[in-house]
Amino acid sequence: MNASVITIGDELLIGQTIDTNSAFIAQEFNKVGIWVKRRVAVGDIAEDIETALDEESRQAQIIVLTGGLGPTADDITKPLLNKYFGGRMVENPNVARHIEYLFHEVYRRPGLISERNKKQAEVPDVATVLHNARGSAPGMWFEKNVNNRNVIFVSLPGVPHEMKGLLIDEVIPRLQQHLRFPSILHRTVVTAGMGESMVAERLLGFEAALPRHIKLAYLPSYGMVKLRLTGQGHHENTLAGEIDLLFNQLTATLEDIVVSTTDEPIEKVIGHLLLQQQKTLATAESCTGGNIAHWITRVPGSSAYYNGSIISYSNTIKELLLQVPATTLRTQGAVSSETVEAMVKGALRQLGTDYAVATSGIAGPDGGTPQKPVGTIWIAAGNQERIVTKLLQLRFDRDQNIEITTMQALLLLRKVILGQEESNVMNADRT
Repeated sequence: MNASVITIGDELLIGQTIDTNSAFIAQEFNKVGIWVKRRVAVGDIAEDIETALDEESRQAQIIVLTGGLGPTADDITKPLLNKYFGGRMVENPNVARHIEYLFHEVYRRPGLISERNKKQAEVPDVATVLHNARGSAPGMWFEKNVNNRNVIFVSLPGVPHEMKGLLIDEVIPRLQQHLRFPSILHRTVVTAGMGESMVAERLLGFEAALPRHIKLAYLPSYGMVKLRLTGQGHHENTLAGEIDLLFNQLTATLEDIVVSTTDEPIEKVIGHLLLQQQKTLATAESCTGGNIAHWITRVPGSSAYYNGSIISYSNTIKELLLQVPATTLRTQGAVSSETVEAMVKGALRQLGTDYAVATSGIAGPDGGTPQKPVGTIWIAAGNQERIVTKLLQLRFDRDQNIEITTMQALLLLRKVILGQEESNVMNADRT
């Protein structure tokens, strides 16, 4: 069962707004057996939207549109759909009452209901109205025969919070009532320490033996490669058994580089390890500017194992708060193995934790020297008994260098927690 997602708005095309709606729709559809085949972005131009509707309805059974349902002049989706499906605009009393409720009871501003707001209760009479509990713009459901196929069109607000509520509460339950979907199952293993091409070489035989209804996807990122097995079928229990068997073969083949057998980020992996050992963590960051702390604390419940961070961006703070010796900074420099080792010791001492991780380097675009060019970064992780340092030699822009450093620092910490060995140098070609 294929679907297409059409996102509407000039702000998407010029990069002013990042499209997160398509990703959410694809994820939720995938859970119930709907495969998003295409994602299309169009501007606020009626002809372009109509063309997208025509093209996507020839390829997919379900079309989801987001955006253009607001009360302003550039929100053209509703009148366009009214024309496209041959309807006429009528006021929906349920939507009108909901708008009144929002302004009186939720917003507490009944005097601010404008004619524009009231007009949001007008919908095409050929649409089934979908209740938007989180906002004033209702969702709309249309059906149309296209090439002897019944195609479902769903129009949702572009505001992510409202779109998500409508999709979960209204759209997916209604689709499940109307249609029968196959099962789509995924299993993901996360690996680290080996590039995508090298992993693929190790899996040549495994991949060649996969049945046609099960695919293997490679999802590389900074220092990590996710491998996702995806299977489709109408008998979920049988499919699950096949996927589990193949997944066990996959993880056994890559046992030495497996980081996690669930699709989770490295910060969650670290959290699980710390909770299992009942240990705590602190961070001491220079060039990453608190990004490691951000990654760790975006995991709910991280307060159980994470004490805090010292962002020692200047040498003065490295000396005062982390007690990095002035002689180390003077003779070895802030970007050195000795400095990040001292930062780990200082974080362990000052923040009273079992483990600490530290970073110091030249993220760019300026600040490099012939001896230490931009992208030269030292990281360290350790405890009272053992501290491991590692040199990163990166060649990307500032944001990428910070992201890679964050990832590599947490991967190094994982190896320290597990008592594994680690190479002390990583160049840009190995990311």
